[in-house]
Amino acid sequence: MRICIIGGTGHIGINLVKFLLRENYEIFVVARGIKQTPENFRIKFVKKNYDNNKIEWENLFREIKPKIVVDILGSYAPLVYETSKIYCKHFILCGSVWMFGESKIVPTPEQTQSPCIFSNYAKRYAEMLELKNTAKKEGIIFTAIMPPNICGPGKIPLDCYGDRNIENHQNHKKGYPVPLPEPGQTLIGPCDAEDVAKAFFLAVLKSQKAADEIFNVGSAYAITSLNFVQTYEKIYGVKIPIQWYSWQEYCTKINPDPGANFHFKAHMCPDIRKISQKLGYKPSYTPEETMERAVLWMKQQVLI
Repeated sequence: MRICIIGGTGHIGINLVKFLLRENYEIFVVARGIKQTPENFRIKFVKKNYDNNKIEWENLFREIKPKIVVDILGSYAPLVYETSKIYCKHFILCGSVWMFGESKIVPTPEQTQSPCIFSNYAKRYAEMLELKNTAKKEGIIFTAIMPPNICGPGKIPLDCYGDRNIENHQNHKKGYPVPLPEPGQTLIGPCDAEDVAKAFFLAVLKSQKAADEIFNVGSAYAITSLNFVQTYEKIYGVKIPIQWYSWQEYCTKINPDPGANFHFKAHMCPDIRKISQKLGYKPSYTPEETMERAVLWMKQQVLI
C-alpha cells in the first residue's frame, strides 16, 4: 500500500519511516530536501516546498496516488486534504495538545479546554475540526495525533527556559542558575519522538479503529517543572540552582515570550487512555529517559 508522509525527514517522520519499513508499505517521503533522507530502496523521496501551490500538490498526488496521507507539518492541511482525497482513503494529521488551550483538567482529554492563545495553533485546530467533519461526510478516514513536548534523539530538547537553545543547555551543563515561577508544580510532559511516531504507526495499522478520532499521545506520566530541572541536574551531574519568581514577575520581566513561558504556566499532561485502549499504544520511554536520550544525542553531535 502506498503511503505519503509529508515532513518525513523531521523528528517524528524519520521515526515513523523506521516503523513503516517493518511492514509492506511503499513509502513516499515529501520534504524540502534540507535534511538527509534515509537510504533505503523502499523509500521514495519527493522534494517539494510545503506551501499553498494547489497545482503542485495536485500534480504530486496524481503521480503518487497514495492510499494513506500523513501530514506531520499541518500548516496547509485543508489544501493537502483537498488535493489528495481523490486517491486517499485515510488522512492522518499532526496537531499539538497546546491546541486545546490551557488545561482545566489534568490529565487533559482530547477536548477544547480554553481559547488557544497561539494564533497559528488556533487556526490549525479549527481547520482540524472542520477536516474531521468533512472527511466523515466524504467517506475518508480521518485521524489526528496530538503530541505534547517532543523530545528524544534528533533535536535539541526543551531547556529550563522553555526554549530549545544549545547555549542554555551548555549553561545547564555548567550548573548555572535558572529562573522558575513559583511554586514549580506546573506539569511538563516530554515525550520521545519515537513514541509519537509509534502513535502514527498504530493509526496506520489499525485504520478502522482510528477512524474519526483525535488521539492524545505522550509519556506514561508528566513531571513538575521543579522535577524537570532536577532531571537535568542528574543528567548533567551538576547542581542547577533555581531562582524563584512570582508568575507576574517571571512572565513580564524574566521570560516574557509566551511561546517559552507557557511551558511553565499551563500543564502539559495529556490523557493517553483513549489511544491506549483503542490502538494498544504504550510509550517506551519515561520523560526522564527521553530527556537523557536527547542529551546523549547532543553530546554525540558535539553540541555540548
